[in-house]
Amino acid sequence: QLQLVESGGGLVQPGGSLRLSCEYSGSDLGYAIGWFRQAPGKEREGVSCIGMSGVYKNVPDSMETRFNVFRDAAQKVVYLQIDSLKPEDTAVYYCAAATLREHCTLVSSDYYYWGQGTQVTVSA
Repeated sequence: QLQLVESGGGLVQPGGSLRLSCEYSGSDLGYAIGWFRQAPGKEREGVSCIGMSGVYKNVPDSMETRFNVFRDAAQKVVYLQIDSLKPEDTAVYYCAAATLREHCTLVSSDYYYWGQGTQVTVSA
């Protein structure tokens, strides 16, 4: 069974940067990895995803200048780089996996395996 673990969250000043990590293990299959976030009282939203080969990426237009996702295939780690952090970025960030997918989506129901999340708090 595939397992995913997020790390890298914390308390950051506005304008700062974070690099979140998603490490997955338990299977030799390829996986698309999606990143999602959920703030208190708000719906879960997709912020990026990357296909199993690392070539295809999907980032919402409103976030593409600040969010970047990339893969370290050999180590089975996917990173989410967030720059110029804003208070509205405060949320729990989750990574999730979809088996043998190249063209990933930002729809949470397309993913079966989920990590436990890492808290990102942006505040002065």
